[in-house]
Amino acid sequence: MGTMQRKSLKMPDETRTLPHGQTQIWNLGDFVVGRIVFEPGWRWSKDVKPIAGTDWCEYHHLGLMMEGTIHYVTPEGLEMEVSPGMLFEILPGHDAWVVGDTPVVQFDFAGMRTFALPAANRSERILATLVCTDVVDSTATAEKVGPAAWRTLLTELNAASRRQIDKYRGKVVANTGDGLISLFDGAERGVRCAMAISEEATKLGLGLRCGVHTGEVELLPDNVRGVAVHIVSRVTAVGGAGEVLVSGTTYELVADSDLQFEDRGTHELKGVTGARQIWALTPS
Repeated sequence: MGTMQRKSLKMPDETRTLPHGQTQIWNLGDFVVGRIVFEPGWRWSKDVKPIAGTDWCEYHHLGLMMEGTIHYVTPEGLEMEVSPGMLFEILPGHDAWVVGDTPVVQFDFAGMRTFALPAANRSERILATLVCTDVVDSTATAEKVGPAAWRTLLTELNAASRRQIDKYRGKVVANTGDGLISLFDGAERGVRCAMAISEEATKLGLGLRCGVHTGEVELLPDNVRGVAVHIVSRVTAVGGAGEVLVSGTTYELVADSDLQFEDRGTHELKGVTGARQIWALTPS
């Protein structure tokens, strides 16, 4: 059965204060909407970078500018200004600052779930579910479609993947070139996100394999590390185009869900001690 929601702009679910700015957050189920106010003089690399702990803003922004003007720049030197009445999309990897003496007011419909929240301590270890994606036969596909079309496909896949990761309350922790590694605090959400990303890749005509594993990882400001990262990469490598494979650990955690799996037997994973049980997600 469908549902409907509404919330008053006068009553945000959360308010985050940062230097020279403020973010109000509204949660609408799987979606998060943010209203951001940046004061004159605000700059991401000066005011948010110390909080985020990354060299560039790694969030995908999709929004509507209400007041003021903001200037965006990427590491590659691409630049763009957004003014009132404009819709905008900014992919991860950018700096930004307020132009002039008018405060910026904008609504953002992507990437606001954890924007401007402090980065985890470098020594913090947590139990998490990791999802790894990888394009099958990427070199052959790139040669077939040509460099320009390949870059476009990867950009579209990256954007679609990030939308699903945000929807399922995950966070991208690494970009592997033609894939992503993302982190979730729930095993079932991780598996369902992998399934959704696989479907997005199919729509683009790409064969994507996804791996899911749950284990302890060490959080870094812009990455994660630990044996679990190696395991999820190796589990992914076993898969074929369109497949979502999960480790035995993740399988046990979602055993009481309505997700269906097929036993793929035990595998010796490169660089990992001992054989590991792997399961393949099957259509329900």
